[in-house]
Amino acid sequence: MSGLNIIVTVKQVPDTHNISGDAMKEDGTVNRAVLPAIMNPEDLNALEEALKIKDLLGGKITVITMGPPKAVQVLKECLFRGADDVILISDRRFAGADTLATSYALKCAIEKIGGYQLIFCGRQAIDGDTAQVGPQIAEKLGINQLSGIMSVKNVDTSSITVCRQTEYGQQIVRSNFPVLITVTGDANEPRFPSVKKVMAYKDTGRLENEESYDEAYIESENKKIASIKEWNVDDIGADVARCGLGGSPTKVKHIEKVVLTTSGINHIQGSDAGISELIAELKNEHIIG
Repeated sequence: MSGLNIIVTVKQVPDTHNISGDAMKEDGTVNRAVLPAIMNPEDLNALEEALKIKDLLGGKITVITMGPPKAVQVLKECLFRGADDVILISDRRFAGADTLATSYALKCAIEKIGGYQLIFCGRQAIDGDTAQVGPQIAEKLGINQLSGIMSVKNVDTSSITVCRQTEYGQQIVRSNFPVLITVTGDANEPRFPSVKKVMAYKDTGRLENEESYDEAYIESENKKIASIKEWNVDDIGADVARCGLGGSPTKVKHIEKVVLTTSGINHIQGSDAGISELIAELKNEHIIG
């Protein structure tokens, strides 16, 4: 084997630092049109772990995302950082997918890619915070999974050893390939995009037919530039009944807009009496015992 074949899943998410009252639709889905879009932060950490392994052992990194056409932007960001191949999974029939339908579509795409040893995912997305998609993909593929990874301790061409965070502490775990790994935001500091790659890929676009595109090259390296492939439901052989809103058993029953306000400010004197008063109030409110 010459290096490892690594797949990374990423997601374009609404920037939750800019939430407005129109962030949710009446059907309980996110109104993505009114929110700025960014790459999910922990997906950047997942990509960085893949890039570090590629730097060490060589190989190929394929990044996939499921989303609307504008999600190509996160794929370009992955190319700028060192991904070799990128694929957009896009089809109106995917719309409204919950984690079960999303993981099914990604599983079908991963099976089409095939030949992988490692799959990296961010632990969770900031627009849902479920941490379900990665483990569900592994379950559907029938492969090992290591979740909540803080660091990679060792990796070779047949296995990987990682440190994972649990509610009780940390574990050192080893798995043979293939394995799916979800990565936390504490795992690494993602590298910056390469200026050379930004210039090379800046005009990269989606393909109408992936079999007929012209290959381009980075002149100084004579390195092939891959365009962005686009697959729909039929391309990945997915069952339409298991995709999108129709394949999503999760239903939002009720949405309530919550506005946080302050009811008053208590000023505590910086004295023994003031501190004693604060402690007594915290005990009365059962905040401390």
